[in-house]
Amino acid sequence: MTREESIAFYKAHSRRLYNVSLRIVRDSALAEEIMQDTILKYLSLPVSPLNALTSMSTQGPVVGWLVKTCIRASIDALRKMKRERLFLEEYGNEVAPEYFAPIVEDRKNEVSLPDIAVVKKEIEALPDSYGLVLNLVLIEGLDYEEISGLTGEQEGTIRTRYSRAKKMLADRLKEHATI
Repeated sequence: MTREESIAFYKAHSRRLYNVSLRIVRDSALAEEIMQDTILKYLSLPVSPLNALTSMSTQGPVVGWLVKTCIRASIDALRKMKRERLFLEEYGNEVAPEYFAPIVEDRKNEVSLPDIAVVKKEIEALPDSYGLVLNLVLIEGLDYEEISGLTGEQEGTIRTRYSRAKKMLADRLKEHATI
């Protein structure tokens, strides 16, 4: 693939992958890093039928591979952040505080419409496992089986989390309506 083709491929897919990752990890810099790693991983694949299909379309096996790889990487990053948080809770006094930088949310990309901002804020306030399932079902359009394959959780667990997440979100949004 030539340099120009690589740049065109990046432009065609970077925005969607960034948005997918951002909804999962909730950190702009980390989402950008995951998006770039996903594209580089694809571009570094040896020539295969999948790699030969460097279509710039927004559908097809290439996009499916990219999105699923990006989701997996984002979930892995969440798991890593959780392990670091648990480590800090247990050994926080023994480790230099500057070693672990706090997670800073980037608010520059928020849509300024109040209703959307409230919904986004409430989804982000959900526990990670619930917010993840809600994002993957509602925004990415994945079904329970696909999410089960990506997360390693049973399909029934995914269904239960999705149902509970919807209820939690609805309850939180009702509180905002009465305020």
